[in-house]
Amino acid sequence: MPTKSSWNLTSLLILFTFFSCSFSYSFTIINNCPHTIWPGTLSGWSGWIWARTGCTFDAAGVGKCQTGDCGGRLECEGNGSAPPTSLFEITLGAGNGQDYYDVSMVDGNNLPLLALPRGVYGGVCNATGCITDINRGCPRELQLLGGHQNQQVVGCRSACEAFKTDKYCCRNTCKPSYYSTIFKKACPRSYSYAFDDGTSTFTCKAYEYDIVFCPNSNGMRRPNLASPPPIRQPFWKHQQVTSSSNILFPFPEPIFLLVLTLSHL
Repeated sequence: MPTKSSWNLTSLLILFTFFSCSFSYSFTIINNCPHTIWPGTLSGWSGWIWARTGCTFDAAGVGKCQTGDCGGRLECEGNGSAPPTSLFEITLGAGNGQDYYDVSMVDGNNLPLLALPRGVYGGVCNATGCITDINRGCPRELQLLGGHQNQQVVGCRSACEAFKTDKYCCRNTCKPSYYSTIFKKACPRSYSYAFDDGTSTFTCKAYEYDIVFCPNSNGMRRPNLASPPPIRQPFWKHQQVTSSSNILFPFPEPIFLLVLTLSHL
């Protein structure tokens, strides 16, 4: 049984606030998933935020998670996440007070993830993330199975994790692979391989970040705050690309992210 530390509300907020001598940052983690998540973080001015799933811990905080495990502990204590995991990565105030941030699938994917920064003095910041449920169309050779009787796809591994070859692991320099191209088309704003900086890293002078797991495409549900207007899905169809199984392409993601960016001001 999960401990009382599990997150089992439909939408739950936790604030992480970092202070410097002249500025503070707030990070709100929102769980819109239909199941419990256990957030993980690497603290400091450069770190990660992710969600662990399928966790069980004893009274001492010892246990394991099916995805995102951080050393078999409830408190990550500086340990990173075991792949596959959807990652929000950020470096605060790196240059000219700008934050550098991205959502990465380089180490695989376990949940849809959206990052919504709010700019200082009303400045516009770009939303980023992957709103596609990659697990539903993960190629069979990349699937991580778990859940009931190990019959559910709980994560989609990277090609590097699955095959462990130089071709996919980018140990030197590399170009997009067959698998990273599939993920990039499904989630064009997210990192798909190690050298995917040009379209995946964003900068902003922000003071607040909403990190949303399993964002609702009809408007993000946020407790005690009005949701953005529903987004009507136009005539775009779901597309499919065939590997050993299919992966789904959603309606154009940049349009959804743009609407969320504008409505978040």
